[in-house]
Amino acid sequence: MTTASGARVDARGWGWRHAGRLRPAVSGLDLVVEPGERVLLLGASGAGKSTLLAGLAGVLGGDEEGDATGELLVDGRPPAEQRGRVGLVLQDPDSQVVLARVGDDVAFGCENVGVPRDETWRRVDEALDAVGLDLPRSWPTAQLSGGQKQRLALAGALAMRPGLVLLDEPTANLDPEGVVEVRDAVARVVEATGATLVVVEHRVSVWLPVVDRVVVLAAGGGVLADGRPDDVLGHERVRLTEAGVWVPGAAPALPHRHRASSSGPLLEASGLAVGRRGARGPAVATGVDLVVDDGRALVLTGPNGAGKSTLALTLAGLLPPAGGALRATDLLAAGAGPSPARWRSRQLLSRVGTVFQDPEHQFLTATVRRELAVGPEALGESPAEVASRVDELLARLRLDHLAGANPFTLSGGEKRRLSVATVLASRPRLLVLDEPTFGQDARTWRELVALLAELVDEGRSVVAVTHDAEFVAALADDVVALERPVGREAVA
Repeated sequence: MTTASGARVDARGWGWRHAGRLRPAVSGLDLVVEPGERVLLLGASGAGKSTLLAGLAGVLGGDEEGDATGELLVDGRPPAEQRGRVGLVLQDPDSQVVLARVGDDVAFGCENVGVPRDETWRRVDEALDAVGLDLPRSWPTAQLSGGQKQRLALAGALAMRPGLVLLDEPTANLDPEGVVEVRDAVARVVEATGATLVVVEHRVSVWLPVVDRVVVLAAGGGVLADGRPDDVLGHERVRLTEAGVWVPGAAPALPHRHRASSSGPLLEASGLAVGRRGARGPAVATGVDLVVDDGRALVLTGPNGAGKSTLALTLAGLLPPAGGALRATDLLAAGAGPSPARWRSRQLLSRVGTVFQDPEHQFLTATVRRELAVGPEALGESPAEVASRVDELLARLRLDHLAGANPFTLSGGEKRRLSVATVLASRPRLLVLDEPTFGQDARTWRELVALLAELVDEGRSVVAVTHDAEFVAALADDVVALERPVGREAVA
């Protein structure tokens, strides 16, 4: 692997306010990162971590998308002039998939910075191997799971041999084995190239073996703490915990459950097979037997590529089964019929609410407040009822100060809380949630899990896809562990 010098980062009173938001995402930031440093960037949800990475990558946009203050430089020049020098992996890997085949997608960045053809394909193969994406170059990107797309985006960034590697929650949707593989791949690459590394991750302990510095952004602007990992996490432990940082060794407070007896099953699956295109394509999980009971939380776990998200969409009625049987009982169907995939959208709205792995896939309006009102209004509720419920959810999920903001300008953690809130607003009998705790700091994690626990204890049901062990411990009444199919690559 070729050696490259690490890039230097300078922020001098830098700030950024997204258009349509009253508060800046980042303000008054003074920060220097020396070439070759490996920095773990922490902070509460909404503190501006992702905004800073986007600014360093030169992808924040022009004046119509927001207002900048101060100065932000990479190797002494504006980031927009240094894009070939910077590699960025975003929170949402879907947004970085450009081309239809795996090899072409990884090669895209190299081709854009003029790497010779033979060298490009050598780097592509090295990068795919480094991140553990064991697929041929010709594999369709449309057939990758969320976790596989994260590996693909990382491979594309690493193949460019950037002087500055920026990673925004790069392991958030990965299974535990994949987390270690990806972290170690990053460590090998930055060691071999001398690149500067800045990684955002809420779960601190994963990256401590790799980084030599921790920087904590303050929610109100500036830097809350900065220094060697042991010093910051030891001396500032109390302040960091109060700010919502996941401090290693500080176990999250789990909600006290009041589990009531179930009234019976809502959904029953027998020999169920599921596929990304329903019955029209290959099955990615087969032989699934499970029961979703009223007033209980069922958690789907398993490695990336095992079909968890596809199974969740099938249980939610958004994909027809690829085989086997899925039946909704009268407790859930309430006269709509036994097949959720045949229910009309209005019938689904009051029965099943779904939170997708990518929250942006379900945003429809221009403001957070309007987004929360869509479901209740579609059900014909009165303006007073809608307003009351929206206000309650805004306050409960710490989104009230963002009521007038465009949903697409929120941080990753804020988007996730909004996507959960939009489903709760319609009060469905069953909630189907894909990675519901993605991007949450310790404080918002506790509040979100406590809210879901209350709903289950009140008699509603939850199906959740997750790699979050703490979430499983806090909420799961039943666990179904899927396995990656043997003898072929899984695709969802």
